[in-house]
Amino acid sequence: MTRAEVRRRLAIEWWRQLGISVAPVFLLGLVFRGTEPMMSVLEMPLFIAGMASMFISLPLFSAYKQGLIATEKALDSSDEPAAWIELARRRRLAFLAAGLPAWIAALALFTGLNAVALFLLALSSVVLLCLYRIPRQLG
Repeated sequence: MTRAEVRRRLAIEWWRQLGISVAPVFLLGLVFRGTEPMMSVLEMPLFIAGMASMFISLPLFSAYKQGLIATEKALDSSDEPAAWIELARRRRLAFLAAGLPAWIAALALFTGLNAVALFLLALSSVVLLCLYRIPRQLG
């Protein structure tokens, strides 16, 4: 597989993860809008948990960054395919952590969390996912 094909697959995987992370907030918001909130006492704890979940991605981002550096060093060598595979593996793990704020926001919909707070949690997932785009300089 060529470097361009690998980059294309990684880009498609990024867009797929963006949809998987953010779509539940919007879909559940459309389906359950106007319903009576359940356990509204959990609004603030879920918002705080969503904001705190952003810190889970810190060690995973560090590992991803090290994977980028290793992949850049392996370009045009026999280790390049293995480096791309390792980078994709690290990135998939980081995607899970980056999607947590939006998934917690989807759960918080049922508690009646304010729309601004829901938007902030979803936006934080989008920003975290943007950190995991493959830079142009790589390849």
